[in-house]
Parts: sequence; structure tokens; C-alpha cells
Amino acid sequence: MEKEISSGKLSHLNDAGTPAMVDVTGKASTHRKAVAEARVRMPDEVMIVLNRDNMQVAKGSVIHTAVLAGIMGAKKTSDLIPLCHPLALGKVEVNLVIEGNCVVISCEASLEGKTGVEMEALTGASVAALTVYDMCKGLSHDIVIESVRLISKTGGKSDFSKK
Repeated sequence: MEKEISSGKLSHLNDAGTPAMVDVTGKASTHRKAVAEARVRMPDEVMIVLNRDNMQVAKGSVIHTAVLAGIMGAKKTSDLIPLCHPLALGKVEVNLVIEGNCVVISCEASLEGKTGVEMEALTGASVAALTVYDMCKGLSHDIVIESVRLISKTGGKSDFSKK
């Protein structure tokens, strides 16, 4: 069963049906926050090395490098996703935790603005996951980025939460 789209119209298409950036000119600024999550599944042999070596590999610290990459990714979202507005982010926080054989990455982005930060949170989590893969690929190519998903968003027209 497909979820019905509330407005019946995609916001990134103009009346002629061509791609267009959403006009947020007349919208009021509100506090907006989004949290996204990415999961990177590691083979047993990689987890043994990561646990033994305190998340260090030949390239350096997996955690510190992925955190910095996630923050940088969130800040560069409008350069990567064609119709995203460039945003003056007030906060980007990236955290990594180990759950079994997965590195679970969360990225929170927030600001005071006229448009949401879901894409920034999703991009931050995605870039951090790609960085974990890059940092660990010398140990195995059987690493899988399993999922990237929006966990929650607040501010704007409607709030959303998967939890």
C-alpha cells in the first residue's frame, strides 16, 4: 500500500513539470532539526581488528575521520544535491556506535531557517558511512552500507519521527 502524498504535487517541479528550486522567499524562519542514520555492516574479521585496535586502521582513526567527513558532507549538501538550498547550518553532530557487526552512524543537523535540514542530515550520515567504508576497505571489500534513513525532523510544515 502506497502512502498518499498530502499535497498531490511534488514541490521540486514547476507548473510546466520541469525541475525547480522551491521558493521559500515568503516563508517564516523557524527552528528546524533533522536526524538521519546510516548502518555499515562489517565482516567478523574487520570487527575483530576495529575492536582490538580501538577503531584505528592504517589510514588513521575511523571514528574521527568519519565524524569530520559527515560534518563536511552536511555542509556541502547543496553542492551535491541539485535542488537543495545552500543553508547556514547552526549545528551538525555526527556520532558512531558499534552494534554487533554494524557501525551505526547518526547525523543531526539544525538551524533557524525557512527550509528543512533533512537532506543535510541524510548527506552527513551517507558521507560518514562512505568514509567508514573507505577507511576499512583495506581489511575487506565485504563491507556493506545497509541503509541510510531519516529518523526524525521537526520544524516547518510537519514533524516526523520513525522512533
